[in-house]
Amino acid sequence: MKKVLLQKTLFSLLLLLSFTIGFGQNIPLSKYSRISLITCGLGNETYSYFGHTAIRVADPINNLDVVYNYGAFDFRTPNFVAKFTKGDLQYFVVAHSFADFLNDYTYEKRSVFEQELLLSPELKQKLFDRLNAVLLSNERYYTYKFIDKNCTSMVVDVINSALGGNVIVKKKDTDKTYRSVLFPYFKGHFYDQLGTSIIFGTKVDQLATRIFLPFELKNSLDETTFQGHLLAGKTKTLLSFEKETPTSWWNNIYTYLFILGFVVVVHNKIVDKIYLLVLSLMGIFFVSVGFYSFHQELAMNYNVLLFSPFLLLLIFFSIANNKRWTYRFAVLHLIFLIVYSLFMINKAHLLIVLPMIITNGFVLVRVVIRNVKRIPIII
Repeated sequence: MKKVLLQKTLFSLLLLLSFTIGFGQNIPLSKYSRISLITCGLGNETYSYFGHTAIRVADPINNLDVVYNYGAFDFRTPNFVAKFTKGDLQYFVVAHSFADFLNDYTYEKRSVFEQELLLSPELKQKLFDRLNAVLLSNERYYTYKFIDKNCTSMVVDVINSALGGNVIVKKKDTDKTYRSVLFPYFKGHFYDQLGTSIIFGTKVDQLATRIFLPFELKNSLDETTFQGHLLAGKTKTLLSFEKETPTSWWNNIYTYLFILGFVVVVHNKIVDKIYLLVLSLMGIFFVSVGFYSFHQELAMNYNVLLFSPFLLLLIFFSIANNKRWTYRFAVLHLIFLIVYSLFMINKAHLLIVLPMIITNGFVLVRVVIRNVKRIPIII
């Protein structure tokens, strides 16, 4: 997803003025015009982990070479983080000059691929007119949804609309869940992978039948036919860079295992309480954001069985030295842990949370042993 720069916004405005004032209507494309799908490579910023999708319209007769970008957002939006979390952040369409667009990706060292759409002149004009109509209307804005409405799904929708049907559909990996599809994109970003694994709920465990990622669209387009022929020509590589996987002394599985291993091995009451406190606070956050947010991906989060908010009560009773209720809540959470483990057997993120499941088991068993009622032995 591309952040908005002032020059790109100005270009969009100038482009709109040229359409509305200079021509009085949309530019009639020449027979030499080309409309292409642009797919951009993965980056190491959070918004660029999954790549990017755009549409290019080029017409040498009209001196036109424009990229329509459905992934624009403005960091200056008031309460940006809160709006993004809630799920009512407005994304919008902007138009870039293709030269500037390519320069950005050259600077970021991200690959760019192009697939020309093999359309009749009438359909090219229809798609072009539609893109410009969106720029000139309130349709320019849309509420971002991680799976259902993003820079890729919006491009699929606008092309399918111009073609008059559900022509572009997902061709591969429809037997995988959204969670499974997402996993490989987090290479080199372990804690982002862990975080999305535990904050996402049941929606991402559904079969990934919708196109929602740029390279899914690129690969599906290679196999899409329309009116008896392939919809797109052979993929051209406009920029080629090897993705540089970042290395970090802390953002990796080893620090994760070290911290959990420390909790298990140290066998200390205070450490156990701090660990359980962290889990409970995370659980409260997951529950809160699940109710607060419009993102369906965050709803129905069964991971709260592992990150239970009720662990706060266990800690409270433990500090109050109420052994009976400390014991009962520890046993309750062991039951939660067993249920969670069984539920996780066929889930894509089982392996990444397994060390935490094991650590929780050790800590809760220790709490049970410390607070179990002793049976007096009479000699």
